[in-house]
Amino acid sequence: MDIDDPIVGTITENGLTRPKIGLALGSGVARGWAHIGIVRCLKEAGIPIDVVAGTSIGAVVGGAMVSGGLDALEEWALDLKEYNFFRWLDFKWGRSGLFGGSHLNELMDTKFGNHKIEDLPIPFTAVATDLKTGHELWLNKGDLGDAIQASFALPGVFQPQKIGKRWLVDGALVNPVPVSVCRAAGCEMVIAVNLSEDLYGRSRAAREDGKTTGEYGVFADIVKSPSVVGRKGASTVFRKLFDHKDNAPSLFANMVASLNVIQNRLARSRMAGDPPDVTISPRVGHIGLMEFHRAEELIMEGQLAYRDTEQQLRDTLDGITYRINS
Repeated sequence: MDIDDPIVGTITENGLTRPKIGLALGSGVARGWAHIGIVRCLKEAGIPIDVVAGTSIGAVVGGAMVSGGLDALEEWALDLKEYNFFRWLDFKWGRSGLFGGSHLNELMDTKFGNHKIEDLPIPFTAVATDLKTGHELWLNKGDLGDAIQASFALPGVFQPQKIGKRWLVDGALVNPVPVSVCRAAGCEMVIAVNLSEDLYGRSRAAREDGKTTGEYGVFADIVKSPSVVGRKGASTVFRKLFDHKDNAPSLFANMVASLNVIQNRLARSRMAGDPPDVTISPRVGHIGLMEFHRAEELIMEGQLAYRDTEQQLRDTLDGITYRINS
């Protein structure tokens, strides 16, 4: 292979050319804090990343990674207490989603700064879905915060994000683990992080007799949120949405658990058609999709998953690293 080939990665000091490496960070709502642990491990291991693609929470962590905001994001995530994530959401009564994103936008601007995607040191793409056409959109230009917000705009929960003339929602509806984005960017090696594969963890959570809120828990603290208190009828509506009886899922839990099934099936299908070279699958199924306060545990699960996969990752990297003019 010619060394001027645009797919070729970096020439190392020992005369080898390593492949161009892409990192595809998958969707998974709160479980996405596991991405932080994996990104930390990759950095500590000295494994270079040339391209980052993220869907939903993967776009949040990926955007923080490439913009230099990962420390700030991790600090904020670790500071979250049970359900106080919802205090960062602005309740939008009678709109196209339960919550707007203005408060989260302010948070991202404060923690990450204002960045244009095309100015970032590492190429980055956030995956979103065009609400009108259903098309998969790759957001790799423009405002980083807008792209991230569009990528995690879970239908019915967050309002769609308008970018240009399009209304965009969560990219998990079309591409939960964006391996294809990295391949299109010319990556010879793609590391994928799939958060939806731990079926046994979900079974374990269901047996924990109410100790884990998961998709079946009571989101009681939401009705105390400043975004809800004082709005006529809001507390009543939120109780109907989030309360459950006799261990049956609430309306909101039903919706979130259904998303979990969709993500799992779609991720399997997409990755079978366009497989990554290495897949890291953290054991996070026992943690509910909205349990943002469990960041410390999730980050640790990400680290454990990386360690379980590290030898495979290094073997794969060694196998496709080649000598110049070989």
